[in-house]
Amino acid sequence: MAPYVFISPFLVLFVIFGLFPLLFSLYLAFQVWEPTNGLQSMEFVGFDNFVFAFEDEWFWKSLKNTGWLALASGVPQHLVAIPLAYFIHTSFKGLRNGVVGAYFLPYITSTVAIAIMFSSLLSTDYGLINVGLQAMGQIPGLGWLVPAENIDWMGQPDNIKPAVAMIVFWRYVGFNVVLYLAALQTIPKDLYEAATMDGAGRFQQFWFITLPSLRPMMYFGVTLSVIGGLQLFEEPFILTGGRGGSDQAGMTSAMYLYGMAFDFNDFGAASAMSWMLFVVVVVLTWLTNRAFRPRGNAA
Repeated sequence: MAPYVFISPFLVLFVIFGLFPLLFSLYLAFQVWEPTNGLQSMEFVGFDNFVFAFEDEWFWKSLKNTGWLALASGVPQHLVAIPLAYFIHTSFKGLRNGVVGAYFLPYITSTVAIAIMFSSLLSTDYGLINVGLQAMGQIPGLGWLVPAENIDWMGQPDNIKPAVAMIVFWRYVGFNVVLYLAALQTIPKDLYEAATMDGAGRFQQFWFITLPSLRPMMYFGVTLSVIGGLQLFEEPFILTGGRGGSDQAGMTSAMYLYGMAFDFNDFGAASAMSWMLFVVVVVLTWLTNRAFRPRGNAA
């Protein structure tokens, strides 16, 4: 019994804070419940909550916003992290850990602190981002790239999603750099030495050796980005005050589920929507697996 005694703390915590909420949310998806009236007020309604979710335009809009943000912030993360990790791996020796730590710092920084900082940076009148854009516009030949007036980042619906995507990209690109840098250190140096002797240049080595060797880590990183992107909550919630901003342009699915449950006390519909979102995550994860699996593997 000794091994089971030692692992029992984890099992107890997992059952209480992991398994039980999961099963309870599945049970709630088929109920109508007013929490203030106690558990006895639950009423079984079958699939009515799922029907309501399918017919809810705001839920589909939040899902569309979530997909947009996941793509706009997730794809650039990997397009930047892979060559950046390769550059750090090949160009830095003694200073490598310090450089990686600087890129990784945003990932471990408090989300609230990040949101407050970017709220100031994105200020319409005095934000440093608008100040920098206006200064860029003074450079000859670059004026056409910069708007004539300051950008209202968090006030205009068309600007909210790009602003949130920029913040998410800035926060998580360092995490992906660490992942790819760890994978680069496992690639045998003999492959690069042999390629150099055969006359392969730096770009050819990167394209034919580095990228194929990074494929397993790319699958892992993209999978994390898909799951994290579809669960995006903290950054848009804090930046938009929990309301999604103008025209609900920053309302993600996780934010909508939170509001449905705790603002409108409709835990049944929120649970049904959460399981629908879970299905979307599973499907996209499966597609990611098919995209990154080895060629010729029928599994």
